[in-house]
Amino acid sequence: MRILYIDIDSLRPDHLGCYGYRRETSPNIDRIADGGRRFTNYYASDAPCGPSRTALFTSRFGIHTGVVNHGGINASMRPRGSDRVFNTQLDEYRTWMTALRDEGLHTALISIFPQHHGAIQVLDGFDEWRHTDEFRSDHVYPYAEEWLQKNGEDDDWYCHVNFWDPHTPYDTPEEYGYPFDDDPAPEWPDEDAIREHYAGYGPHSAQDVHGWEDDDSFERPPAEIGSREDFEQWIDGYDVGIRYVDDYIGKLLDVLEAKDVLEETLIIVSADHGENQGELNVYGDHHTADDKTCRVPLIVNGPGVEPGVDDGLHYNIDLGPTITEFIGGEPAARWDGQSFAKSLTDGVDVSREFLVVSQGAWACQRGVRWDDWVLIRTYHDGLKNFDPVELYDLSTDPHETTNIARDNPDVARRGLSLLEQWRSDRLLEAATDIAGGNADSPRTLTDPLLEVIQEGGPYHARAAEKVESYAARLRNTGREEHVEKLEEYGGLVPQDIDSYLDGADVWDR
Repeated sequence: MRILYIDIDSLRPDHLGCYGYRRETSPNIDRIADGGRRFTNYYASDAPCGPSRTALFTSRFGIHTGVVNHGGINASMRPRGSDRVFNTQLDEYRTWMTALRDEGLHTALISIFPQHHGAIQVLDGFDEWRHTDEFRSDHVYPYAEEWLQKNGEDDDWYCHVNFWDPHTPYDTPEEYGYPFDDDPAPEWPDEDAIREHYAGYGPHSAQDVHGWEDDDSFERPPAEIGSREDFEQWIDGYDVGIRYVDDYIGKLLDVLEAKDVLEETLIIVSADHGENQGELNVYGDHHTADDKTCRVPLIVNGPGVEPGVDDGLHYNIDLGPTITEFIGGEPAARWDGQSFAKSLTDGVDVSREFLVVSQGAWACQRGVRWDDWVLIRTYHDGLKNFDPVELYDLSTDPHETTNIARDNPDVARRGLSLLEQWRSDRLLEAATDIAGGNADSPRTLTDPLLEVIQEGGPYHARAAEKVESYAARLRNTGREEHVEKLEEYGGLVPQDIDSYLDGADVWDR
């Protein structure tokens, strides 16, 4: 079995043609989707980058591994404890890559990510790793081409290629041009939404889209988003990044085709997380435990794959057991992921009932997705304007514009109940040493999101380091009305949920 995994950072599915996007951003990805299996509700269990890829390769939730942040103690895996064996690749917690090696596949990673994020845990099980030095596709592709030219005709390999172009700062080379100049941008956000966002606040909000330091060094994206014209320039930068990486994906397909192994190769296209483009007043980043940050594309095409569309709910941690089973292997005993191989091979519905996703690097949140609902519970807002509970109906409000938790308290309480059920189940697994839990690990019964709060908040928005400078920024830009709340609460969100749902002002204490 040959497997090529194309990992595209910050790629949201609804900006791909095969997911219904009108702009021609992805002809080569669409080519892979044509005749393959496309998953429409596939979510990163833990966002953003470091937590997501740790979850993918370990097939364990962040609440079990501890990796929910980009700094502090929860950017690293919790130690195994006294039960750690001499060679962890032989035990029941082995990684997905180790499981593929057990089935005779040679595993290779082409990525800057492990060094860039200090995430050495994702290397466990890879036979080789090529560090790409730079992020852009024109730097990454030569490493991937060289590897495929040397190994593509061999049997039994897995090659994971990591591209980054849809990630800010949208630095596609100027000479590539502006292919969407005459192609209308998405209709949302409209002028009214942008005006509201501009008056708001938060890292990567409309007026602080590059943080809160003045920075005019970006070539493609604007310095702020104060109008539709600004947004159109902004989203063009994102879409051009997708089109740029798609060109290089086409080159990879050409290499496989020239070697006459394209039809024999299982090709997987996915991402570490999505990207908010105005949703919840976050532009061009991945700060939330919501649909737009956590839902990612998943396209699988190759021998033995049943073509079609799967609308079921799945996590990225489910992919490891799925592909392991698909190639005839046994998922590890202590993985949290659940195989959906029967969907891949036979089109069988193996959807989960609901999903819970986390964010610990830009805010401390958990989100629950079930039916058409997404509920977000915020513990630390990362210096953004979030309520303790937010509820959105994705069928009527895909951009999460109107929090309807107070209008639908029974639905909100249903989501909160699912969240508490999930959290209790995961901690009980840790206490009783089953699934991805580990009773012998230090801190195993401590929720890592609470540890993030104890450290001062999410790594990228720690209040003690950021409040003073951001409060000055708000005063200097005419947004003084937000400063008192920011300084008083420092990102911590009141947790009197019943009072909030009953309509009380929980911020007035």
